Amino acid sequence: MKHVVLAGLVLAASGVISNAGAQTVDAKAVYDANCKKCHGVAGTPPKAMTAMFPKIAAFDAAFFAKRSNDSLVKILTNGKSVQMTSFKSKMTPAEMAAVAKYMRAFAK
Repeated sequence: MKHVVLAGLVLAASGVISNAGAQTVDAKAVYDANCKKCHGVAGTPPKAMTAMFPKIAAFDAAFFAKRSNDSLVKILTNGKSVQMTSFKSKMTPAEMAAVAKYMRAFAK
């Protein structure tokens, strides 16, 4: 229990938990830097990626009907396969959550 409280204090002191001074994540920039190469500008994978990875996801209404933002963050955190590896060393949890929300606009 002491470790949990201590971890909470450290996170609060670092500003991770606090809303004070929180910065807005530029989800488009994070998506462009980490996802666009494989999943395309608007969630439609380029033909070259589809040829290399036939099961690559297109971010359309059917894709989002089966997935919550939390499940998208889980995939970004843990990866899904050898081709879709974890992004936890490349994105913060806040960036992953922002990207998951940003991606939903592709279904419209």
